[in-house]
This record gives sequence, structure tokens and C-alpha cells, in this order.
Amino acid sequence: MTDENNKLLVDLEVRIKQMMFLCDTLKEENARLKTALQTKQGEIDVTATELKQLKTKYDSLKTARTITAASVDVDSAKLKLSKLVREVDKCINLLK
Repeated sequence: MTDENNKLLVDLEVRIKQMMFLCDTLKEENARLKTALQTKQGEIDVTATELKQLKTKYDSLKTARTITAASVDVDSAKLKLSKLVREVDKCINLLK
């Protein structure tokens, strides 16, 4: 081999090592990002569950306030109670 070929071979070898190092670095970063993504997804799931629970509690509180408020129309309260009873009946029927 000539000196020029040796130089090209060494240059190619150096570039391949650089690419391998870059590939390893990107693999590590990818693994880190996947872990971070899983953590964030878990946090989102927990937050979504909490939100659902809070919405349920809020709806219950609204219903309770509607029923107990002195200035509320009795017919409106009866309608809401009837709606709740129908929903409970539907749930019971679905469980059968």
C-alpha cells in the first residue's frame, strides 16, 4: 500500500470510530428519553385519575348544594334527583 492509501485508511478508521461514539451517545440519550417519557406518562395517568375523581366529587357537591340550598326551586331539585335515580337504575341493570 502507498502512503496515500494508508492515510485514507487511517482517516476512514478515525471517522468510523467517531460515528460509533456518536451512535453510542445517541443510544444512551434515547434510553434516557424513553425513561423520562415513561415517568411523565405515569404522572399524566395519575393526574388524569385525580382529575376524574375531582370531577365526580365536584358533581356530587353541586348536586348536594342544589338539593340543600334554600333558594333553589323544589322542582329543579326533584328533577336532578330523578335523573340520579335513573342513572343508578341504569347502572344496576348493566350489572345484572
